[in-house]
Amino acid sequence: MEKKPADKDVRERYQLVMERVASIPEEDTVAEPYRDYFRRVASFIVMTGDFIRKNEAGEMENASLTEWQSWNTRFYEDIAGERYDKSWACPKYCCSCFGSGSEDMARVLSFLYAEVRTIIWPAHEDDLEAVTAPVELFAEIYGIFENDGPDYGAVKDAVYWYASDYTELFIRERIMGQIDPSRDFAVHVLERAGTGADLTYLYRYGEYVAPSDLEMARFIEKLPEEQIARIASVYSEGYRTGFVKAKKDLSRKTTVDVRYRIGFERVIKQAVQNFREMGLQPTIRRTSCGIVTKRGEPYRIGYSGTSPNKQYDYDHRQDQALFLDRKYVSRKLEVMKHTFEEYKDMARGMAGPACVEFFGEKPFSPHTEECNARFSDEQQKLEVLYQQKAGQITNTFIPGEERSFTIISFPTPEIGPEFPKIFEEIVRINTLDTNLYEKTQQTIIDALDQGLFARIRGMGVNKTDLVVAFAEMTDPAHQTVFENCTADVNIPVGEVFTSPMLKGTNGTLFVSGVYLDDLFYKDLELVFKDGMIESYNCSNFDREEDNKQYIRDNVLNSHASLPMGEFAIGTNTYAYVTAAKYGIQDRMPILIAEKMGPHFAVGDTCYSHEEELKVYNQNGKEIIARENDCSLLREKDPEKAYFQCHTDITIPYDELGEITVICADGRTIPIIKDGRFVLPGTDFLNEPFL
Repeated sequence: MEKKPADKDVRERYQLVMERVASIPEEDTVAEPYRDYFRRVASFIVMTGDFIRKNEAGEMENASLTEWQSWNTRFYEDIAGERYDKSWACPKYCCSCFGSGSEDMARVLSFLYAEVRTIIWPAHEDDLEAVTAPVELFAEIYGIFENDGPDYGAVKDAVYWYASDYTELFIRERIMGQIDPSRDFAVHVLERAGTGADLTYLYRYGEYVAPSDLEMARFIEKLPEEQIARIASVYSEGYRTGFVKAKKDLSRKTTVDVRYRIGFERVIKQAVQNFREMGLQPTIRRTSCGIVTKRGEPYRIGYSGTSPNKQYDYDHRQDQALFLDRKYVSRKLEVMKHTFEEYKDMARGMAGPACVEFFGEKPFSPHTEECNARFSDEQQKLEVLYQQKAGQITNTFIPGEERSFTIISFPTPEIGPEFPKIFEEIVRINTLDTNLYEKTQQTIIDALDQGLFARIRGMGVNKTDLVVAFAEMTDPAHQTVFENCTADVNIPVGEVFTSPMLKGTNGTLFVSGVYLDDLFYKDLELVFKDGMIESYNCSNFDREEDNKQYIRDNVLNSHASLPMGEFAIGTNTYAYVTAAKYGIQDRMPILIAEKMGPHFAVGDTCYSHEEELKVYNQNGKEIIARENDCSLLREKDPEKAYFQCHTDITIPYDELGEITVICADGRTIPIIKDGRFVLPGTDFLNEPFL
């Protein structure tokens, strides 16, 4: 792989700042309690500089697996496991060291170290400019402490102008990583994978390599070629089928946004070949990490390794609160629009994301800390505004009506000692007979289309009691309200879904325990009035205000309310029984869990930004329920039309009392009773329970 060149000015800046930082561990010019902080962070930077020298000299090209593993440990040991509690990246630890009254400074210095840590990735990619920028910020703040002491105002200003000045560099690189196939660092890493491969390729990304990542790679490397081809084909063919089913022209597209977690390279390598045979070149970008491009939640969009510490991710999810204001938001949007405009032809060639997700990690429930940076109410509004406008810009240059996607999920070895058996079961789940499910699901849709509402009730500990309103058909012979979802963009097979009418959708949604985006919610309760979330709560924390803030930050995505964007009935009872058999119900990803019972999405509908595009079921009927009262605002008030989120919440069959269709003439049609399908023609779905 050709190394990314650094221009003369960047190299000179890099050398100057690294020389300055190298002297800090021996200096006494900053008073305690801050001296040790600067010394230790400087030592991390110096260590990274040592790696860069070895990499630029070509010494890492043929380094042994042991040497690569040693470097990986050195880069991440400071925040992995319990050592994080004594790391300067931990805001709580900084607060304890700097003393009462220094909380603001503790937050900003903890952020600074977290930002400095992002130089790991460009160090592996030979991107000196992306290394230099955070190191220069560190040196600047060190100078403030030398000259003025702990001046919080000056430090905060330095952070603000760092984020503002480097917006163009980081946002531009983020966008180009999505649309430009010549940004092929990860593609070259993929090429090293294969039967009998040297597993050093896992460490060449610079991502944290957990023992489970290494075990996954070893497992995948041992699979026979025919199984690799089968898994890759399900993934890539699902992507292609999504275009066919939606009557979108794939031949007009040139690139595909490939996303995965390290350890799965052999499958991804084969899938990339499949995509190329479709005429699509891969773009593979790293998940966002730096302050400028990461969102306010711990989303991981792109390729990544296992998180070295999810509490670390959670603690820093809102670090932009240190400086976020309207001017900064405008600056980011301006850079984003300009970059897309400059490369609009390249952007138009993007076909959409092809995602391989993973599950099985130990459940994580974060603890909140007062020392963490937190958005103010005004900043939450600005973050929402940015996500809305950024979504509009992206959709302008990569039109939703022209793109598609696919998502498929597999377990990691962390799921337990029966990982090989579970992996095989998930492969089976991902390849179930689509035609059989399509026929059975159509029977359910035919019943649902007779109704005006559905009544959903929980049983046992589940307090769900909801009425969901359906769109009204004008031509039932040629129209339908529900989509018959088979295994294409959303693998595996197993659901029928609709966009509910908001008016008339009322009641309580309750789940005793659920994981959403890797975060656990206990006794999650959402109350809807005319389709909008009116109130919400859970029982994760002792204080009610912490519970509400947790939901607002991570489920409502900082919005005051969200609409019910989807109502679906999951039909994949085989997946449900498999999860119960291996005791992994709490580890199943939403991609599969949503097929294991009825689910309700809060946020945008499944047809977000594609409402004008006509969609049909396999029987030729047009799906008319493609929007709601919010998305109808897209022409006159687009900021109120979309929410840039879609979070599925599933009620498991064993908590489900009933789903009943309520018809205009007063008839009721039971679909599910006491966790079992009772509609005639759906007996097949109960077979896994026997």
